[in-house]
Amino acid sequence: MVRGLPIKAQNKIHQTLDSVGLMLSVQNPKVAVSMAPSAVRGLVLGKGKRGDHVDMPAHHSAHFRLNYQSDFAEMYDLYRRAVSKQWDGDADLPWELDVTPDNPNAQILPRSFVPFNEIEGFGVKLTALEERKLTWDIAAWLLSQFMHGEQGALFASAQVTECVHWTDAKLYGATQVMDEGRHLEVFLRYLDTKLEKIYTVNDNLFVLIDELMTDGRWDFKFLGMQIMIEGLALGAFTTIFQQTREPLLKQLLKMVIQDEARHVHYGVLALRDHITQNISEKERREREDWVYEVALLMRNRFLMHEVYEEWFSHKVPLKVWDEQMLDSPSMVKFRSIMFERLIPNLEYIGLMSDRIKTHYEKSGLTQYLGGKNATQLTEDDLTVDAGPGYDSDEMPEELQELAAGTSASRVGNG
Repeated sequence: MVRGLPIKAQNKIHQTLDSVGLMLSVQNPKVAVSMAPSAVRGLVLGKGKRGDHVDMPAHHSAHFRLNYQSDFAEMYDLYRRAVSKQWDGDADLPWELDVTPDNPNAQILPRSFVPFNEIEGFGVKLTALEERKLTWDIAAWLLSQFMHGEQGALFASAQVTECVHWTDAKLYGATQVMDEGRHLEVFLRYLDTKLEKIYTVNDNLFVLIDELMTDGRWDFKFLGMQIMIEGLALGAFTTIFQQTREPLLKQLLKMVIQDEARHVHYGVLALRDHITQNISEKERREREDWVYEVALLMRNRFLMHEVYEEWFSHKVPLKVWDEQMLDSPSMVKFRSIMFERLIPNLEYIGLMSDRIKTHYEKSGLTQYLGGKNATQLTEDDLTVDAGPGYDSDEMPEELQELAAGTSASRVGNG
């Protein structure tokens, strides 16, 4: 019956059922109640796509220390490392470089990253020019979500610095606030001056950021931002870093990744003892359930709806798009690298009991157990270039001809 309706009507029904299904799928009632207000604001009211700002009321308490002694040696070492590795987003990046979708030797993303096979399965035939334009827009969408996440991280890190109890953690937190401000600066500048396009915040990312900003519990802020958002972003940044051939973006991501590795390390250090020693088993289970629901939200919901609306909403029902994007090999690989970074950290901090492990196993995520956690990874581990990542035979014929012509002209002009 639904399939006989116009695509716009089908999409409205799918979005409504999807939002309801999201909340009904949350198994822990306390988690569902906690997430409900943010879900309504993001998924039902669409607050992330209205106006030029959203007010998110904070409900946390600042922890003002009266004893200033050093109390967390490992955290202090992390703080000193952060101080020594500060960089300038204006002076330390090659902003003079041109960025264009027409340079096959500096592609922002390889053709193999974009699910063109699934798009062709919709009956949509794109020209070589349209393929380059869609790849450009998907890159802009990804980097836009990175930028929105960095603004959320800026605010969350400021709140966490207020809430956290250790003096050394407050010192480190101050460096992260600076880092996140710099990341927001460079992603915004790249999107504004190089890609010349910025997408609105994804509704599901908005829900998570809103949830973190308004929750008064400091350890939930840590879990949500330092472990979930930062951990998944670290995997996403690493994926794009390894695949892009655009030199400015590659250098930008390398420097951001080096910062983010410290941020996740910070969260792991702060949470491990707290979760394993300072809270009750009931409280630990609640946090374990909350993290699992957020993990599924992030895995299943980053489906590029904003790109769909711009390119395919008049051709393909949203439900069909969602199904294909979830199963697309390139998107499956993208998500797998994200969770490769996240799952070992959850295991390390004590949020991977046998009880919850069965749920992760049903979701296909236990394959990452036993991997390196944030305390075992170096910044160099995360910025190893994977090589070309794609071959010339993956390009359409027109692009291969363009690449050959570009190379020949450079030889001739040399």
